[in-house]
Amino acid sequence: MIERRPGLTLTAHTILILGILVVVFPVYIALVGSTQSAEQIAASHPLSLWPGPHALETYRLALLGGKTSGGATIAPVAPMLWVSLVSALVIAVGKIVISLLSAFAIVYFRFPLRNLVFWGIFITLMLPVEVRIGPTYEVVANLGL
Repeated sequence: MIERRPGLTLTAHTILILGILVVVFPVYIALVGSTQSAEQIAASHPLSLWPGPHALETYRLALLGGKTSGGATIAPVAPMLWVSLVSALVIAVGKIVISLLSAFAIVYFRFPLRNLVFWGIFITLMLPVEVRIGPTYEVVANLGL
């Protein structure tokens, strides 16, 4: 049953809009802060809520790297993003291929301990990558690589 109560609707919408503002405002402040100079951010007065004039310079330095006005060198982020994208795509495609092949083998072939193999594969596919980073690092470090 749908109730039509203007007061209840107004209250619900007000709460939703306030929730959206609470979530979006810190993101907006981070974006605005990234367009201002370090001196403006470090100043004692409150941070301006309007974007500053340094947006293009800041984002160009972040993506392509280079030297700042203070002489510091910034590593380029664009190649790092490319490596992350390629790694994620290779891992995703590899997982899909291995999953398809193992599913085909488990469904169409009869072999001993088939259910145990199925659950072993299923559980390892359910593990997030973050859980495997520590042991993988330890193996690589122990091998001296």
